[in-house]
Amino acid sequence: MSSRGLWADVRLRAAWVRQDWAAILREYRRAAGLSQRELEPYVGMPQPHISAIESGRRQVTSAEVMARITEGLQVPPELTSATSRPDLEEWGPPTELRDRIAHGHTTGRTDLRTADWIGEVLAQHRRAEDEIGGRDLWPVVRSQLDAVTRLIPGTAGPAADRLMLLAAEHAHWLSWVAAQQQRTGAALAWIDVAHGWAVDGGHADMASWAHRIRAFYSLSHGDPVRALRTAEAARFPVGLSPAAASAATHQAAIAAAALSERDRARRLADEAYQLALQVPDEVDRPGWLYWLDPARAQLQAADAAYACQDWEAAADGIRTALPELDGYPRDRAYYQGRLEQAERRAN
Repeated sequence: MSSRGLWADVRLRAAWVRQDWAAILREYRRAAGLSQRELEPYVGMPQPHISAIESGRRQVTSAEVMARITEGLQVPPELTSATSRPDLEEWGPPTELRDRIAHGHTTGRTDLRTADWIGEVLAQHRRAEDEIGGRDLWPVVRSQLDAVTRLIPGTAGPAADRLMLLAAEHAHWLSWVAAQQQRTGAALAWIDVAHGWAVDGGHADMASWAHRIRAFYSLSHGDPVRALRTAEAARFPVGLSPAAASAATHQAAIAAAALSERDRARRLADEAYQLALQVPDEVDRPGWLYWLDPARAQLQAADAAYACQDWEAAADGIRTALPELDGYPRDRAYYQGRLEQAERRAN
């Protein structure tokens, strides 16, 4: 694998953001399959020095050593800029991002290799959420979004639309992390930006998903009326894929259950489940819905049953699908807790 390809590894990227030089060396060696001695020519220092850094006996404080490691390990530009720009710690979306898109050209050509790379890395971030907190990766993803939006003013046609989708995916990720950090205003601002960019780029699935996330936020803050209204709006954009329609319909089912409209909730939950079964292949799903396989579809149906207080159906659905969550410890713990509660209430 190329050195740049190694930097798609999320644990390595998180170590870089923390500027933990011991972890950077360890994680790079792990990703590359290198021994300390094999790392010597990359960083221009002998194995005993590498060992001392990794063990904490020696601290990296010299700018010259930092530069040598950065250059030798071929750290990508979006990471080096992430550690040199303090404004990336701001939670809300800055005006400059919107300005770049608002002033996009109608003609132009852009080399999209950078965008392809950043899209690949974002996919890795999504899958690593159980392992590494989003807060640690926040500066990296903000820097990636900067890199994407800087390409847009010089791009036109389908290429520009593609960049708009990638920008919207980043804005959605930032919204989700902000919400987890209890930054409600920033979370809403980012998801609204994601929706606007998705609409501008003609991406129905992402526009629907942004509405679905907003509905989730409304429900989380005790407003099921607004949540149901927003989730219903997410269900009907023209050209919506079954995967995105399933996610929106499931959210509407949960909101309906919160309003005690249980018949409506059950009907919507069944529709969401049937839609999910139409997209068993990951390649047929939007990238941010990589998790929506038949097992997850069953868990969503169980969630809706739980919300409707159909305890036995909820317990049966969770019990059946729970083994499929072995690689997702946080999700497994959540559903294990729900299973125990459903079983208790069913008896």
